[in-house]
Amino acid sequence: MSINERLREAREASGLSQGQAAKKMTLHRPTVSEIEAGRRKVSAEEIGEFAKLYDVSVSWIINGSDTSNSSDTRILLAARELSKMNAEDLDRLMNMLRMLRDSENP
Repeated sequence: MSINERLREAREASGLSQGQAAKKMTLHRPTVSEIEAGRRKVSAEEIGEFAKLYDVSVSWIINGSDTSNSSDTRILLAARELSKMNAEDLDRLMNMLRMLRDSENP
């Protein structure tokens, strides 16, 4: 996954639209779109600002890992997505997770 794709994933996981992210960073929405599409380079300063806005580490944005604990970042992103689900879908997902766990440990 590229920096651009991780930026998009983090933005979506944080629940922000491109327009909302752009406004918070004092950018234009098309600029965020261009960055996420890989048609515009993102500066080191911007990466730092995106990391702060999306509450992820700079190292995760740059190389997909977090020097403290890469699984923590993925868990945080998953938790953000889970918080948007309704109760019925969460119950179905929990049942699926149990089935997967049980199938790995017969």
